[in-house]
Amino acid sequence: MWRCLGNSEARFTLLRMTRTMSKVEISEFFARLKKAMPNPKTELQYVNPYTLLVAVVLSAQATDKGVNKATAELFKRVDDPKKMVALGEKGLTQYIKTIGLYRGKAKNVIALSHILLEKHDGKVPRDREALEELPGVGRKTANVVLNVAFGEKTIAVDTHIFRVSNRTGLAPGKDVREVEDKLVRRVPDEYALHAHHWLILHGRYTCIARKPLCPTCMVRDLCHFKDKTRPEDF
Repeated sequence: MWRCLGNSEARFTLLRMTRTMSKVEISEFFARLKKAMPNPKTELQYVNPYTLLVAVVLSAQATDKGVNKATAELFKRVDDPKKMVALGEKGLTQYIKTIGLYRGKAKNVIALSHILLEKHDGKVPRDREALEELPGVGRKTANVVLNVAFGEKTIAVDTHIFRVSNRTGLAPGKDVREVEDKLVRRVPDEYALHAHHWLILHGRYTCIARKPLCPTCMVRDLCHFKDKTRPEDF
């Protein structure tokens, strides 16, 4: 799900928009996305907050499809931290070895499971600070868990949201934190809960990196992306 911003994404920050979207444009932007996807959901498969947390940790620099393939059998056997600790690091690697960086991820999942049992009664905390104290959990992962598991109006900026926010003029920023902060301020409250998924899915399937599907884009007339001669930068 999460990937480091590549050189093309970094270069894009140099091609800043002449202006950002207006409040009216932003409201219309999300109204259209909502009409097309009334109830957007994460494409990661999970059965409870704990398995969601594990799936998001595993998704760093990996695709949702790849993670789902690996966890399909894992989550049939393991759905809480106690069972994960019993499985152990070696046992976990047998399920997730098709995922990139699986050894480090297995170590983090076992470690965070121990912490959940020792400090949180085996429950996933509904608290950003507590989540970010867990091994392998950063701000983006915490935002996903808070949004998906607990219905918090958080926005986890991955490479797709970073690209869409800059390219369209929705919330231009030089790094993911600047984009996140701008989105939190600019997204109308009525759309805040699902903004995270609307933007990810739009970036994943329409506003794609190298050759955005502008002719079929439902928000093309609102988009401030003007430099269409350098698709390699996006």
